[in-house]
Amino acid sequence: MNLFQSSWFYWAIGVAFGFPVVLILLTELHRMLLRRNSHLARQISLLRNYLLPLGALLLLLVKASQVPAGDGAVRILTTMFGLLVLVLVLSALNATVFEGAPEESWRKRLPTIFVDVARFGVIGVGLTVMLSLIWGVRIGGLFTALGVTSVVIGLMLQNSVGQVVSGLFLLFEQPFRIDEWLDTGTARGRVVEVNWRSVHIDTGSGIRIMPNSMLASTSFTNLSRPSRAYDCAITTKFAAGDSPDKVCAMLTRIAAALPARKAEILPTTVALGGAQYRTTIRLISPADAEATEATFLRWAWYAARRARLRLDGADDDYSTKQRVEKALRTVVAPALRLSHTDQQSLVPYAKIVRYGADEILESAGQVSPGMTFLVAGRVRLTATTDDGSVVPVTTLDEGSFLGLTALTRQPNLAGAYALDEVTALQIDREHLEHLVMRKPLLLQDLGRLIEERQTKVRQVTQHERIGPTRPGAPTPAKPLR
Repeated sequence: MNLFQSSWFYWAIGVAFGFPVVLILLTELHRMLLRRNSHLARQISLLRNYLLPLGALLLLLVKASQVPAGDGAVRILTTMFGLLVLVLVLSALNATVFEGAPEESWRKRLPTIFVDVARFGVIGVGLTVMLSLIWGVRIGGLFTALGVTSVVIGLMLQNSVGQVVSGLFLLFEQPFRIDEWLDTGTARGRVVEVNWRSVHIDTGSGIRIMPNSMLASTSFTNLSRPSRAYDCAITTKFAAGDSPDKVCAMLTRIAAALPARKAEILPTTVALGGAQYRTTIRLISPADAEATEATFLRWAWYAARRARLRLDGADDDYSTKQRVEKALRTVVAPALRLSHTDQQSLVPYAKIVRYGADEILESAGQVSPGMTFLVAGRVRLTATTDDGSVVPVTTLDEGSFLGLTALTRQPNLAGAYALDEVTALQIDREHLEHLVMRKPLLLQDLGRLIEERQTKVRQVTQHERIGPTRPGAPTPAKPLR
């Protein structure tokens, strides 16, 4: 009768039967959360492996064995239990509130600094409760000491505290994020770090550290919003006598071929007056602005001279009669079997042009207006596959020529761009037709070359579709001149 009337007996029975039942339930719950890839699986594991056994041990000691709660061992175990509860609460709050938050929700946009402050607050409250309830510490005096100390520290560090407060408000508003581009007037670059005191901006030549108080009190431009696209505006100047429409068309054509351009938005060029023109190019990222501007100005130098336009008022006298005659004699005559008379008849209609590295000479799908003979430099032919990717076909060097299908008025199957600076001789189709038509053997050779290049393009695109060539498969044709 004394056994059933003792409270410790029921506590012992409850722990003996309840502990394994709860352990089994938590194990099954943990497995289910793991199958669902839930963020709470780690917290359930902590509860099952540490909190539950420690809680059962405390119940056995205090309730079943009736060890006084003021005993040193019990206080230590209770403190460990309280610390584990703090860890569980912090981890559960992080998993439920922040880890599973939608991308555009306030929980996802909440700066980490506020989360850290909340964690410190929860830890402070938890430690205060444990010191008061477990160890019997009078916390009134502790709060008084902390209040006086905080006032003294605030007066001593008011400038630093002001920066921290400014940073808190700046981060709460979140006018920028990591990897976005800022223009503060004194610095322009990508945000790489944001902390309590400052913002770190990668300017390309180093890391500029901007205090939060400075950013909070001045205006700055977020170049990455409202979208991550960026408009790059480039100003050029031509001679007053150059046709504005012709200049605008040429600059827009150059800008459309730039690799960093956002494909969905076409570039535009407008005349500003005073022989100045502004070309606006939508880029994928502000990081490409400097390289894009350098490439655009370099290509504009070559394109202006090919179009007989005077960039910065400079004339181009590179295509002289002597250079044209030499190119006809050394490059064109051997390729087209031209006599001296034929060469002289083409001198007035041929011109020497130059292309910059990576500049496009021909585009696939377009009909070439004439033939281009390479005097110096290298050109790479490319083909476009069904999925839109561009693959190399072959490389042409000095003595080779482009625009074979100009005489047949067929679109180009392959594109061509310069690997380095290219010097070439260009002759329009109408001035070549009457010479070529008088040479049946030359027509046969040109037809064979056209067929070979078309076959090469088909082989390359087919190879990209089916993967690497299998053993025993035909070897692709050699590069064509």
